[in-house]
Amino acid sequence: MNLGGFKNKEVVVDLTQGQVTYREINEDLAKKYIGGRGLGVKYVFDNGPEVEALSKENILCLMTGPVTGSRSTMSGRLCFVTKSPLTGTVTDSHMGGWSAARLKWAGVDNVIFKGKSDKPVYLYIENGEAKLRDASDLWGKSVRETINQLKDRYGKDDLSVITIGQAGENQVRFASWINENDRAAGRGGTGAVAGYKNLKAIVIKAVQKGNMPEPKQKEKYLEASKKATKAIMDGGLTAPKKGGLSLYGTNVLMNIINEVGALPTANSKFSNFDGAEQHSGEAIRDSILVSEPACHACPVACKKEVEVKEGKYKVKVESFEFESAFAFGSNCGLADKEPIAFLIDICNEYGMDTIELGHALSVTMEAYERGLTEEKLDWGDADRMIEIAKLVPFKQGIGAILAEGPAAAAAKFGAPEISMSVKGQSIPAYDPRGIQGIGLGYATSNRGACHLRGYTVASEIAGIPEPTDRTKPEGKGELLKIFQDLLSFSDSMNICKFSSFSENAEHYAEQYSTMTGNELTADDVMKTGERIYNLERYYNNLAGFNKREDDFLPKRFTEEGGSGNSKGLVSRMDIMLDEYYQVRGWRDGVVSDEKLKELEIV
Repeated sequence: MNLGGFKNKEVVVDLTQGQVTYREINEDLAKKYIGGRGLGVKYVFDNGPEVEALSKENILCLMTGPVTGSRSTMSGRLCFVTKSPLTGTVTDSHMGGWSAARLKWAGVDNVIFKGKSDKPVYLYIENGEAKLRDASDLWGKSVRETINQLKDRYGKDDLSVITIGQAGENQVRFASWINENDRAAGRGGTGAVAGYKNLKAIVIKAVQKGNMPEPKQKEKYLEASKKATKAIMDGGLTAPKKGGLSLYGTNVLMNIINEVGALPTANSKFSNFDGAEQHSGEAIRDSILVSEPACHACPVACKKEVEVKEGKYKVKVESFEFESAFAFGSNCGLADKEPIAFLIDICNEYGMDTIELGHALSVTMEAYERGLTEEKLDWGDADRMIEIAKLVPFKQGIGAILAEGPAAAAAKFGAPEISMSVKGQSIPAYDPRGIQGIGLGYATSNRGACHLRGYTVASEIAGIPEPTDRTKPEGKGELLKIFQDLLSFSDSMNICKFSSFSENAEHYAEQYSTMTGNELTADDVMKTGERIYNLERYYNNLAGFNKREDDFLPKRFTEEGGSGNSKGLVSRMDIMLDEYYQVRGWRDGVVSDEKLKELEIV
């Protein structure tokens, strides 16, 4: 391989045979799909869209990108790519911290897991070599118990541990991978795929010195990296210790989104919450914030570690993020920050997606309110929420129903309409009635409801790169496509999405081109992102998502008006979806043969 940035080594782990082999990266594929999300999706696509998510035939890919572990700002991301047991779609789930950089420094770009082990195992990586080791003594342990035991074994310095907890072991369909920094690859149930395969953890031992990726055009790369870093340092949201994201973390959005009437409340019966300020980023900073750790090569430090020092919710956890705070807060009618922090810690300890668990609880609350279940759970009942949350990882009692996911639980209660989900994945913290574009984004996301596929909130709320009217559906199809394509590329470089608040396609093109030596323009960046997004959609089409009805929002958003400053608004999917399909060149959500050929997918 002639591309810079890559170690040109993929580890292929056959769990069924207990064998580890190595292969080089196909350069042509790397040029077309970049790395990270894009290349991982290509591997999962080639493995076959028809496979069952929880089966020996499904593969699980751990992927980095060409700038991972480099001097590029925010280049400390990795992703797991697989077929989701929650949605049945292709999915990719990302985490920050230092694990990605250490994987690259250890001489490995990607790891592909195949088959299923007949006993619990973990993978140990050091100096370009990977070995499967017995994890029988780790099975049944929580995330932190596992991390601590492996750090005792291999030393705390220069070590990353990525592991599943009991939720993954028991194949909870929204089980997550968690690393030693409480960073989660949260969405889509990638941890459940690992649990099915009896894969407990991935351990990486590596130092930075002498192991950082080598750029093809060193001087030009340093210039490109400095230019991108300056954009971050000067950004209104990203400037260290000045920008809102740096000061308050993602939870800077709590008061803002609530004020416009777009904070899903009480399972989205309302779109604003009187208690939101109590667990906002500002309130957290003034009360329980204890540290602000950063990922590799990141000056922003958006993670906010908190500590509740007294009382029954005593806990120390990283971190108190907007999505998690919404999921257990407004979504469940809970205002107090202390039990919210405690619930976030439960998810990190057992390895669960905070968004899905929050929705599992809110669905149960509405079902109980309607008399559809005898499982008592009132709005805002923190102690009962905690009791039920601890049942889910072990599939005990009501936890067995909720472990299948909120959409499945709602159907079990006899009211599928009370699940605020798309393709089986629950919505994040933005009510689509008050922010029109993000509703279209939820409906057309290739991994189920997701704000991170195409973050139109940047434009509709923050005015980045230019402002659009959050209440107007017109033009949102074209706006969303731009965001989806750009973020497909950044995910494939595996650079943090928050970089897009300050960087643009030109910044990405310059860093990629000078690192790899494969020249791309800003237009090429967008075209490559479009290719990746269409490949995902094509996978889903072949997996059975091939009709307009699959790109839907729950009727609550299209028929019931919002509240607060979005009172009476509904999501105008009727207008936006037609426009979006036209801009995409799709026929009722199906990628055309012409588009596949145009993008050189087939």
